[in-house]
Amino acid sequence: MKNNIKYLRKEVGFRQEDVAKKLEVTRQTINAIENNKYNPTLELAMRLAKLFNTPVEEIFQLED
Repeated sequence: MKNNIKYLRKEVGFRQEDVAKKLEVTRQTINAIENNKYNPTLELAMRLAKLFNTPVEEIFQLED
């Protein structure tokens, strides 16, 4: 699954550490999501969407 977390994060000026702290996860988790090495749980995906005020389906895209 592809995502644009890195783009959204940079657009609002957050570091990976900032996002991790706000979502109560590790920086390594955010890094893994950004690099498509980890697909977040539904709960974490929804929390990311809320943080960036963006619908989940605009953040995550299924690969064909």
